Amino acid sequence: MDKVMRLASEKGVVLFSKSSCCLCYAVKILFQELGVTPTIHEIDEDPEGREMEKALMRLGCNAPIPAVFIGGKLVGSTNEVMSLHLGGGLIPLLKPYQTLC
Repeated sequence: MDKVMRLASEKGVVLFSKSSCCLCYAVKILFQELGVTPTIHEIDEDPEGREMEKALMRLGCNAPIPAVFIGGKLVGSTNEVMSLHLGGGLIPLLKPYQTLC
């Protein structure tokens, strides 16, 4: 869990993903459209990926991937990110990390 928390707090927007996950891809595209470039950790390409996945579950992710952290805080998986976006709460969280105006 230490590695996950360290990685999650190193950058403003962090996404734990798997390279073959379509929901991860959808979140990546959403962030791209919103002008945010998250730091992406593909856990299926990390030798400690299984442990990282378990740590994400222990942190409260219902689905361990994608797992989105903004400002070092766990936002959640696809459902939470999309719900926040549809409710108007995602953009204010991302504002400090947007590269496009």
